[in-house]
Amino acid sequence: MPELPDIAAYLTALERRVLGESLEMLEIAKPFVLRTVDPPPSAFAGSQVCSLRRIGKRVALAVTPASGLHPGNERVSPETRMWIVMHLMIAGRLRWRPPGPKVPASLVLARLQFSSGVLHFTEAGSKRRASMHLVRGDSALAQFERGGLEVLEATAEQFKARLRSENHTLKRSLTDPRLFSGIGNAYSDEILHAARLSPLALTQRLSEEEAERLYVAVVSTMRNWSDRLREEAARAFPEKVTAFREGMAVHGRYGKPCPVCSSPVQRIRYADNETNYCARCQNEGRLYADRGLSRLLREDWPRSLDELP
Repeated sequence: MPELPDIAAYLTALERRVLGESLEMLEIAKPFVLRTVDPPPSAFAGSQVCSLRRIGKRVALAVTPASGLHPGNERVSPETRMWIVMHLMIAGRLRWRPPGPKVPASLVLARLQFSSGVLHFTEAGSKRRASMHLVRGDSALAQFERGGLEVLEATAEQFKARLRSENHTLKRSLTDPRLFSGIGNAYSDEILHAARLSPLALTQRLSEEEAERLYVAVVSTMRNWSDRLREEAARAFPEKVTAFREGMAVHGRYGKPCPVCSSPVQRIRYADNETNYCARCQNEGRLYADRGLSRLLREDWPRSLDELP
């Protein structure tokens, strides 16, 4: 699922292409993606893009209705604007094409037609998790806010207070949108590795030094990756938005050497997710049980790196 740095990259790319442009047509290719009925897609024809925003892991695009455009670029009331709010979920992506080239129709959920090109909202697979909401007025955006703290705007004290507000594992807390905004499975792995903390450590048992270390890791990881991906998006529209990035320390690198200590990266698998970590850097060399292999091997399951074959 695209996270804060990925959404930031999309917004950078979109700002250069559609901000101030006329939206000629909003076409819904797959009806299931549209979760609202008012305003209808037809109301967006001829509108002008006036703002772009990230709401958690959503991309939001605001337009001024054609009937609300004013000569001289007069200020338009926030409640006059209409918003297109897209949640990409796991397999949803945004693809920009100049006039002419198309995206396979089977992938396209919706198309936003501009004079300079087409923004395709796509989703691979058949689970149909991605969504689009069309709403009126800035106040309607409140329904999409999950309450998560914006980590790049928070002080250390604000972060630590939110972290300790509930007692969960660090992995669960960092990825909970009610606690922190924009952090998911991939970047939480990178954050915890940078902080040298176990993904299963409990939030209310962290020392002050560990909590401070985590705050620094959160800010540096999310800021560095956001800057890196925005820089790439300034050159070309993001086409390969993935949770597995070249340069990541542990996420998606099971079995490969940790860039700090060279120990093989480990994993904890559960449901459709996988947590990657370095046992030596983050857990004093101890291995966590893996839902699949540890049940199979039982007493033969290695408890530490030293017991690995």
